[in-house]
Amino acid sequence: MIHTIFSRLGDFLQKGDVLVVNDTRVMPARLCGHKETRGKVEVLLLRKVPGAGEQWECLVKRGKRVKAGTRLRFAPDLEGEVVGNGTDGKKRISFEAQEAFGAIIRRIGHVPLPPYIRGGADEPLDKEGYQTIFACHEGAIAAPTAGLHFTPELVRGLEQKGVSIVSLTLHVGLGSFQPIRPGEVEDHRLEPEFYQISPSSAEAINAARARGGRVCAVGTTVLRALESAVDEEGEIHPHEGMTELYICPGYRFKAIDALITNFHLPRSTLLLLVFAFAGRDLVMRAYQAAIREGYGFYSYGDGMLIM
Repeated sequence: MIHTIFSRLGDFLQKGDVLVVNDTRVMPARLCGHKETRGKVEVLLLRKVPGAGEQWECLVKRGKRVKAGTRLRFAPDLEGEVVGNGTDGKKRISFEAQEAFGAIIRRIGHVPLPPYIRGGADEPLDKEGYQTIFACHEGAIAAPTAGLHFTPELVRGLEQKGVSIVSLTLHVGLGSFQPIRPGEVEDHRLEPEFYQISPSSAEAINAARARGGRVCAVGTTVLRALESAVDEEGEIHPHEGMTELYICPGYRFKAIDALITNFHLPRSTLLLLVFAFAGRDLVMRAYQAAIREGYGFYSYGDGMLIM
């Protein structure tokens, strides 16, 4: 176990290794509006319903009070109607926009920060600060936080050393944050999340491994995407679709050799995934050491490299 600073990541990697990063971008997915009765309403966009225009599956604060047929107004050029119920208390809302929907939510929406960051209230800084330097494909409701440690200078240094940087996309959804209830470790189910691995990214990862390079996943989202697209021989295949892969101790990893990850909440699927990769005893010793040393936890906290 070694304590160091993240800018020295290159000390632990070698020529021929490949870092795989998540290039998802966080949407300003939290919308504030009101009902026809003037009652306030807060909506979190989760997932666009395929083939249904601008119909989205959403979380609605105090959603039990919002019935099908309820009209919602978010801005002069954006209204919506609750058209039905989704799973686990979610609502389906059909939005009516007078211009491009994406342009409107980028103007009026808020970044859905975790509640422990300023009580979940964003500031102008957060629209960019809560994004990784790799972010380009909008669709997540939370940042893939392992990527927040990277700077352009660090990436240039790694590439100069001969470490490849390869990207994929996994839009972080609600499933990543659903706690595991006591006694339900084996029966827990993750909500599906969209991911995409391009042919060029799959080819680069496979080529690196064929040359003897190590594959390092930058974050649990990358790990889950790669493990969703790998075959029994360890080859990554291009793919676009949904994954609900749930990884817990006993899982046999086929796609990666190393993992960069932050310090996670107890009873979370993220922590369980790290247990599966590194072993519970080692991870618990690392967490105890992090607490003693005053490390930061969660989204804007510190991280670890496990290899």
